Amino acid sequence: VQLQACGGGLVQVGGSMRVSCTASGQTFSTYVMGWFRQAPGKEREFVAAVGWRGFSTTYADSVKGRFTISRDNAKNTVYLQMNSLKPEDTAVYYCAASKTIARITYEYDYWGQGTLVTVSS
Repeated sequence: VQLQACGGGLVQVGGSMRVSCTASGQTFSTYVMGWFRQAPGKEREFVAAVGWRGFSTTYADSVKGRFTISRDNAKNTVYLQMNSLKPEDTAVYYCAASKTIARITYEYDYWGQGTLVTVSS
């Protein structure tokens, strides 16, 4: 599975942004999809994950209520809608694919290249 993330950029505090990640191959719908992020000088951290059919989701406490993860299996794409953005949301956002809903990086088998989201105050 090859993953391509896109949609990052510059947004003001309190604004919204959607990042997306498109997968190649025929097996997208068999993978749990997750989003992670890594801020400068910090470790990569879990953001959100969505189950195979899109019904099961889980979020980091820091984004719960502000971010929404979703997927469209017909388009081989997973989305992360980010609202009420804060400066601390500034990071490179990575999509990843796993066979299980997990919050740990090593549970994910495939990774996209990352897309930078900068929240400006």
